[in-house]
Amino acid sequence: MYYLSYFSDYAFFTYISVRAGFAFFIALCLTLFIIPKFIKWAKTKNANQPIYEYAPQNHQMKSKTPTMGGIVFISCAVIASLICIKFDNYFALLTLLCLILFSLIGLIDDLGKILYQNNHSGLSARAKFIAQIIASLLCCVPLYFYGFNTDLYIPFYKHPLFDLSLFAIVFWILVLISSSNAVNLTDGLDGLATVPSIFSLSTLAIFIYLSGNLNYSEYLLLPKIQNLGEVAIVCAALIGALMGFLWYNCYPAQIFMGDSGSLSIGAFIGFLAVISKNEILLLLIGFVFVLETISVILQVGSFKIFHKRVFKMAPIHHHFEKVGWVENKIIVRFWMIALLTNLIALASIKLR
Repeated sequence: MYYLSYFSDYAFFTYISVRAGFAFFIALCLTLFIIPKFIKWAKTKNANQPIYEYAPQNHQMKSKTPTMGGIVFISCAVIASLICIKFDNYFALLTLLCLILFSLIGLIDDLGKILYQNNHSGLSARAKFIAQIIASLLCCVPLYFYGFNTDLYIPFYKHPLFDLSLFAIVFWILVLISSSNAVNLTDGLDGLATVPSIFSLSTLAIFIYLSGNLNYSEYLLLPKIQNLGEVAIVCAALIGALMGFLWYNCYPAQIFMGDSGSLSIGAFIGFLAVISKNEILLLLIGFVFVLETISVILQVGSFKIFHKRVFKMAPIHHHFEKVGWVENKIIVRFWMIALLTNLIALASIKLR
């Protein structure tokens, strides 16, 4: 779309905001068009992810719900991005690589579970972790050798703390894998991971757009990162695709995103945090995902050390189900928390 400006004196398609808008609507429309057809196909193929045997009893009624919706909305986001981005932008291409690689890892895991109708038949924890490390290396090593800024920033402070140097690669990989698995853990209720992901992507897209603009970044005392703004187009495409997916994924869900969606979204959010220098602020931007992860760590750690459970069930959204909250109430309340924490994160733009 950017290259249409070559055939006209009108610079309409050179603006990032314009192409981000087009990417959003292209991805949204594509997803809304394809998802119903995918649901129909998936039902004929019995492409349903089996429900964990220890999940709350009300989850068993979801056993016939198709999964792997992630492969649809990720594909739609990639197509919309390729239509709208400049192909010589290094950051945009790396973000697309991140989306695709982690989605493929999730797809392999999903297919294993579906084919054998067993949640333990996908990738083993070790195989998944190794695959995530390799995918993260493919995204982070080129970033480092491209000469990307390796300074570490913290929220509400305008100066970098110190230079991570070569250790930055290890740190970035840790951010990507942690974020990827955190979203994966959160994806346990209808739409629970989808809306907080939209909020996180929106917040990070704003940071990216501002940091990529020389005037805005200088005025707001944000890290100046040349050519970064183009990534906002990929963010807009994924937000549009997720909104199209949410139409069918909200309670009661007609389709689940599966690991092909959750692993990819999480890694993408982590990568956005890295390139916008918001690795620490990501704890606030993705607070719901952090909360879910901490609940699992506390539960496992407490049981192994003290042989006692902190929660009735982990991740924490299942705990609230066990104490009697209805699913829709849990989902909406978690959405509200995600919105509030992202608004606080956005406040750090000015409070520096």
